[in-house]
Amino acid sequence: MSTPAAYLRLVRAGWIMVREGVVAALPGDQLSGLPRLGWRIGTALARRRSAGSDRSERFARAATRLGPSYVKLGQFLATRPDVVGTEVALDLANLQDRMETFPRSEAVAAIVGSLGRPLDDLYESLGEPVAAASIAQVHPATLAGTGRRVAVKVIRPGVRRRFLNDLESYFAAAHLQERFIPATRRLRPVQVTETLAQTTKIEMDLRLEAAALSEIGENTRDDPGFRVPSVDWERTGRDVLTMEWIDGIKMSNIDGLRTAGHDLPALAANLIQNFLRHTLRDGFFHGDMHPGNLFVEADGTIVAVDFGITGRLGRKERRFLAEILYGFITRDYRRVAEVHFEAGYVPARHDVAAFAQAIRAIGEPIHGQPAETISMAKLLTLLFEVTELFDMAARPELVLLQKTMVVVEGVARTLDPHFNMWKTAEPVVGSWIAANLGPRGILTDAREGVNALVSLARQAPDLAARTERLSREIDAMAENGLRFDAETAKAIGKAEARYARSGRIALWVIALTLVWIAVELG
Repeated sequence: MSTPAAYLRLVRAGWIMVREGVVAALPGDQLSGLPRLGWRIGTALARRRSAGSDRSERFARAATRLGPSYVKLGQFLATRPDVVGTEVALDLANLQDRMETFPRSEAVAAIVGSLGRPLDDLYESLGEPVAAASIAQVHPATLAGTGRRVAVKVIRPGVRRRFLNDLESYFAAAHLQERFIPATRRLRPVQVTETLAQTTKIEMDLRLEAAALSEIGENTRDDPGFRVPSVDWERTGRDVLTMEWIDGIKMSNIDGLRTAGHDLPALAANLIQNFLRHTLRDGFFHGDMHPGNLFVEADGTIVAVDFGITGRLGRKERRFLAEILYGFITRDYRRVAEVHFEAGYVPARHDVAAFAQAIRAIGEPIHGQPAETISMAKLLTLLFEVTELFDMAARPELVLLQKTMVVVEGVARTLDPHFNMWKTAEPVVGSWIAANLGPRGILTDAREGVNALVSLARQAPDLAARTERLSREIDAMAENGLRFDAETAKAIGKAEARYARSGRIALWVIALTLVWIAVELG
């Protein structure tokens, strides 16, 4: 249940976004009715200085004023173009996760509290913070005994309580949106907020980030030109992550890379090929590969850091991705359409031929362009836009992949403006298709099918017992009807009363705030 404080925080956030011109920057001219009226009022109340700023700058100013949880909200929504639209998602992706540092003494308290050992037993020295984000900050340190340099990531004090409070406001907004703006229900705002809550919980447990580092480290042990920092598990806990210190040049520093003598086109190819290996071969990829999270060592090896956001693709999703890419390359649009239906992504009530025609509308213009101008990320974006017309439900793992590919491909083109995405990707995609869609892949599928049949046979007695029990319950329901016990009926009544009360509280809070705004403006 949302509290009055949640509604007040929500109104404050709305006011700040109005004043910083965020509402005015949204495509409100496409709205109608009450939402369009709200957009017009928001545009009129925006500060004059915001008129000369682009949308990403307005988002950044508002998020900075609102605090770390709103920066994280913006970054999360950047991974959901299906919810906010592709253009807004790209603007949100530019949000820089840079916050004010907190005192070293508070970091020391968090480290000691999390690991349960005196600081001197853990580190020979712990320096002042060198980087701070919405959830944590990083300190340079040396290990006690060995003197080895490490990076120590420490959770921001009080950040869990702050996120919990703001998440309550997000849920209040989502419920109000579903109730009063029916047109947005298809976007499932409450479900989107639940996903954000789960993602945030994972990101604020640094043991899970350490596990992601460890897993990708094992996956990429033999990969050329790519690695991740090693984890010091002895000095890692829920609130602190100790890992190898990386000496390298940030990939955002193009001039620095060029001065150091690095081959920029080779770096671009290395980055894309390794990302595709993680995606297709391992099904586990870094979900936030912007240039600030990528370093280049002296020998040209790319080192990725900050694994708070990761994505996973199952075998079915990887096959889906590989087959659609191969179908576009070979212009087999019928096969691309069939893959969508076989995967269950497009409902069977639609016509495969009509869907193949829509796919052709995307693929044919691509084949008339020079290879270096074709964007795989743009291809996936257009594909997802078309699939919406055929009722393809949003797949969070594919949306995160699309967003990450947009960023990674953008980094590659920054390094090499003439970057040929298809030529670079062909060795990785081609080898994966040969291994998984050819004879060897068929044998693997057959083996997995046999294993599934064996597992099903082992569960047969339990399934038979469940079926018999379900049959008895259905017979009893048919004879006596569906009934609620007194406790269930009472709970339903309480829930309805609470829902109505929350709505009334929200309206009163909004009304009082509007009065306050009117007084302030007067």
